[in-house]
Amino acid sequence: MRDVYVIAVDTIKFGKHMDKSIKDLAMATATGCLNDAGLTKNDIQALWFANAGWGERGQMTIRGQVALKGMGIEGIPITNVENACAGGSTAFHHAWYGVSGGLYDITMAVGAEKLYFSNKNLVFQGFLGGIDIENVLPIANALSTFGLTDDEKVKVEQFKQKYQKNEGGGEKKAKTKESKWKKYRDRFTSAIVLGEKIGYDTVWKLAKLTAGDHSPFMDVYGYACRQHMKKYGSTAEQLAIIASKNHFNSTLNPNAQYCFEVPVEKVLSDRIVSWPLTRSMCAPIGDGAASAILCSADMVKKLGLTSQAVQIRASVIGSAIRTSFDSDIPEIGERLSKQAYEKAGVGPGDIHVAEVHDASAFGEVVQAENLGFCPRGEGGIFAEKGETSLKGRIPINPSGGLISRGHPIGASGLAQVHELVTQLRGKAGKRQVKKAKLALAENGGGALGTEEAAMCVHILEAPSK
Repeated sequence: MRDVYVIAVDTIKFGKHMDKSIKDLAMATATGCLNDAGLTKNDIQALWFANAGWGERGQMTIRGQVALKGMGIEGIPITNVENACAGGSTAFHHAWYGVSGGLYDITMAVGAEKLYFSNKNLVFQGFLGGIDIENVLPIANALSTFGLTDDEKVKVEQFKQKYQKNEGGGEKKAKTKESKWKKYRDRFTSAIVLGEKIGYDTVWKLAKLTAGDHSPFMDVYGYACRQHMKKYGSTAEQLAIIASKNHFNSTLNPNAQYCFEVPVEKVLSDRIVSWPLTRSMCAPIGDGAASAILCSADMVKKLGLTSQAVQIRASVIGSAIRTSFDSDIPEIGERLSKQAYEKAGVGPGDIHVAEVHDASAFGEVVQAENLGFCPRGEGGIFAEKGETSLKGRIPINPSGGLISRGHPIGASGLAQVHELVTQLRGKAGKRQVKKAKLALAENGGGALGTEEAAMCVHILEAPSK
């Protein structure tokens, strides 16, 4: 296997791009990435394109070919990648594999996603593709058993009394007839679309199961967090510290979806999504695109890009195998990170900065533990001590993470790579981690059983001086 380097990266600003198509987003980041390397489209020998939801809008196949044809990227091998939230990092892994295996000298990975859409029901409905959709009813029934115990219900009320005394205050805007009509139309449309996929009887049963003020599909995240709290003593306050930290980091990242601070007390007073997770602890939906160009060591020298070339010390990918929360089998993040450390010849203590998949603040807690940055059960304490802040022992999610940088699914993994390459080049500005030489990215997606259906871990090394 040959050594592989990242010679260019790009991320557009994540957020709400209602006036732009996936084609626009993909071409914008691909153009920026080519400019970062001083290359042209004709230099790219193969490309992997990541996207999760375009199929819901009708572009079921040939997505990369369609997205990039407008800028003249055609004729070369273009492989479409759909791997839930891990799609971008999966595209990156295969672009690495193409070079390391000697098939190509220069490859590219592009991820693009649009989640803002006039019919939000269709957007959230598309997330069902991240589970075994043919078994959606048994899965939903199983998740519904993860409801709050009587003791936990008492704790929720105590939490509300302490942090959310004014919850629900303020006047509500009157809904217009037009908005009410649109609400019913959107629901009806999404029911038809889903009914044609999984059957109308299933849709009807699912609707009754998910009726109320929240979806049982979110309960699994809250449940896992509550088990951690019960077993190790982690707290909602620690989750709020993590969320607030990531919101602060995003104020220093011009590409972030959110660029405002959220103090700990406001994180705690925000609306509860699934106890103990509040809205500020959870990743938002958003639009965005990110990309990277990879090449061989000989090509780095030929192009004269040694000063900006970041070496990929390890790139691993894996799938779920655990079946219960109390399983003795290590979690997927722990299994894959051990493989990555072994391939890179380093350990957790050698990593200077990391980007992890924090779809919720609890994700950062558990991945900090899985990756070996702190002992099992101490992820919350680790963050509370400031060890994961920009000036801490191992800064995590300096970009703001999914919570605040944003989470346009197909682009998220490549946005992590963009952030870490920027850090390793010493070009991250006010959020720069001092003396960053080794970086790690962890990106998971989908759910099978009790863990991510797919995950990638990459370890990167700073350019040689």
